[in-house]
Amino acid sequence: MVLPRLDELERILGYRFLDSSLLERAVTHSSAVADVAGDPVSADNEQLEFLGDAVLGMLVSQHLLAAFPDWSEGQLSRGRAHLVNSGSLAAAAQVLGLGAYMRLGRGEEKSGGRQKPALLADIFEALVGAIYLDSGLDPAREFVAHALLMPALDAHGENLGRADYKSELQELLQKCGWPAAQYHVLRETGPDHRKTFLVEVSVAGRVTATGAGCNKKESEQLAAQQALEQLRGVQAGQRNE
Repeated sequence: MVLPRLDELERILGYRFLDSSLLERAVTHSSAVADVAGDPVSADNEQLEFLGDAVLGMLVSQHLLAAFPDWSEGQLSRGRAHLVNSGSLAAAAQVLGLGAYMRLGRGEEKSGGRQKPALLADIFEALVGAIYLDSGLDPAREFVAHALLMPALDAHGENLGRADYKSELQELLQKCGWPAAQYHVLRETGPDHRKTFLVEVSVAGRVTATGAGCNKKESEQLAAQQALEQLRGVQAGQRNE
């Protein structure tokens, strides 16, 4: 496969590297290094990914503090977790078309590595690290704001800071070795423009809790919140016995 020129990628990123070797390294997966003779670790993007993860966390934290000065620590943590998780980073990488610029080994190429969310998230982090090493924090901040923060905040806004009870419930069930929770709409009431949805959540085949809201997502979150409170109460009681 003939790869696109890296100067095309620089135009997409909105940043021109002073040290072009950093860009080349940022897009090189370890599988590509393993396919050529020489040092199998010196030229891949894993260290840049490690650095980019730290830089990204700091920049996103700073941005959230400035954008939402009234948020609690918990809201800020949830917002940051939403923005820097692998799914969000992979989505941002897909928008930029980063998959086309990856340097992959033959095995990863054949297995569809250019579309793998984990590899897309890795290359995004590596590029943040590369830009930081090349020119410092301000250019890295501009890239992160343009490629990740502005699109995410436009799409989700203050919802970033809301608790995700469905995810918390799922994590608790996994720790307990139980199957995933199941959600079912019991009924819809009211006119189309002001509907109310009643949703039940069941755990291990038993109805655990219900929630009512103005849409299915809100109702599921409320039901999950109630289920969490019940399960945590049961666990606390078992510990005190």
